[in-house]
Amino acid sequence: MIQYGVRMREAGSTIKVAGLACALALGLNGCRHKTVVPPLPPIAQPVDIVVAPPEAKPPMVEATPVKLPPPPVASAASKPKRTPRRTTKPATPAAPPPVQVASTDPTAPSPEQTAIGALSSGGDSNPKAQQDAAELIASIEKRLAALPAQKADAEKAQISKIRNFQRQAQEALASGDAEGAKTLATKAKLLLDDLEK
Repeated sequence: MIQYGVRMREAGSTIKVAGLACALALGLNGCRHKTVVPPLPPIAQPVDIVVAPPEAKPPMVEATPVKLPPPPVASAASKPKRTPRRTTKPATPAAPPPVQVASTDPTAPSPEQTAIGALSSGGDSNPKAQQDAAELIASIEKRLAALPAQKADAEKAQISKIRNFQRQAQEALASGDAEGAKTLATKAKLLLDDLEK
């Protein structure tokens, strides 16, 4: 009898599982009935198609003339005209002739021997030396112009020294002292080399 009761419980649980499986299968599959669309009622009388009448063209209205300002011209504003720089050479004042004072000491050196680093008179300079000095001054000017603005702002004192040597070199060249101009331009070039490092 105990075995009969156990079998009945097993059979009951099996039936419950089978019923649950069927319910899930039907729930997941859904209903397989076709939906029926009701038919449209038949038309009892023929209906005439109404055509809309063509639109009449509205009368043309003339626009009133309005005075407008002239259109701006972009080509004139894109490139401002540059006026060429005119450089004038500064007039060098005529220096008074040096006053020579006779020395009482016969062994004293002459004033020409005591002057250290004095510029040459410029009369004996050759065209090649003048051309070299002019090219060196021009190359310094180009290099200064090519410096970035930030670098130029940061190194104003150094650039001022370079421009001072360059100006002195230009003045020496204008006075005919090619060797002095070349020496001053070389100093400016060396300072510029240090600045660009």
